[in-house]
Amino acid sequence: MNSMRFVYGPVPSRRLGISLGISPIPKKTCNYSCVYCQLGRTDKMTNIRKMFFPVQKIMSEVNEILRKEIFFDVITIVGEGEPTLYAGLGDLIDQIKDKTDKPVALITNGALLYDCAVRREVAKADIVMPTLDAYDEASLKKINRPFGKISFESVNNGLIAFSEEYEGELWLEIMLMASINDDNESLKKYVQALQKIKYNRLYLNTPVRPPAEIEVRAVPYEKMNKISTFLGGISIDLLVSQGFHSEIEDDYQAIISIIKRHPMNQFEIKSFLSSRNCKQINYIMDMLDCAENINIITYRGFNTYRLK
Repeated sequence: MNSMRFVYGPVPSRRLGISLGISPIPKKTCNYSCVYCQLGRTDKMTNIRKMFFPVQKIMSEVNEILRKEIFFDVITIVGEGEPTLYAGLGDLIDQIKDKTDKPVALITNGALLYDCAVRREVAKADIVMPTLDAYDEASLKKINRPFGKISFESVNNGLIAFSEEYEGELWLEIMLMASINDDNESLKKYVQALQKIKYNRLYLNTPVRPPAEIEVRAVPYEKMNKISTFLGGISIDLLVSQGFHSEIEDDYQAIISIIKRHPMNQFEIKSFLSSRNCKQINYIMDMLDCAENINIITYRGFNTYRLK
C-alpha cells in the first residue's frame, strides 16, 4: 500500500490507547509556536481557517483503513499543527461518525474556541483535549507564542464557554517544563484557572520528546507526582514503546511514514521492527542514522528520530 497522506498509525497514545491518527492540515501549520513542540518551530503561522484538503480525500484513506479491520481504540484528529484551522473539521467528524462507532477524539490548542462556529464543530467529537499551558498573557506569550493578536483573554474565555456547552468528555492537558511553569506561583495560578473550567480529566505532561527550544527541560518524575497531587491531575510522563503500526510493507519506509508525524526514539523503533519480525534491525538503524532527511536529537538519554 502506498504511504498515506492524511491517516497514520495506529500509534500508541498515553491517554487514548491505540489511536488511528488523522492529520487534516499541512505540516507545521499552526496559530501557536510552542516552545516544547515535538515537531520543531512552527514555520506556517496563521490564524485563518482554510479547506486545505477536500474532506473526501481524507475520508478515502479512512475508509481504506476501516475496510482492513485493523485494531484501534479511537480515531484522533490531531494534525501536524492545529487541526481547528481545517475549515472542513465539522464535516470530517460527521463523516467519520457515519462510518464507525469508534470514538472520535480531537487534540487542540484551544486557541480558536473563542469562535462559536468552531465550538459547534469541535463539539461533534466524543473527546476534546485542549491544552491549558497559559494562565495569563505573559505565560501565553512565553510558552505558546501565539500568532498575531491572539490574546489570553480570548483563548481563556473560549475554553470556559466551550466547557459549559460541551456534552462530551473534556480532557485538559498542561505541559509542565522545569523552571518555566513548575514553580509554586505558576501552580497556584493553574488552580485558579482550572476552577473556571468544567472538565472531566486533567492530564499533566512534560516533554519526553525533543522540544522546539533547547532551554526546555522536563520536570523530574518525583516533582511531577507531587504536582499531580496538588492540581488533582494525572501524570502521563511515561515512555511508550509498543503499539505502533504501519500498513507499509517495507520496514524502513514504514518508519519514515510514522516519524513524519510522530517522532520515535531508538527503543520504540526497535520494538516496532521486532513486532514486524524484521531480521535487519541493526541495518535499518544504521540507515536511519545516515539519512540526510532525518533529524536525530539526543534528549533525556534517548536518540529520537524526526523527519526534517
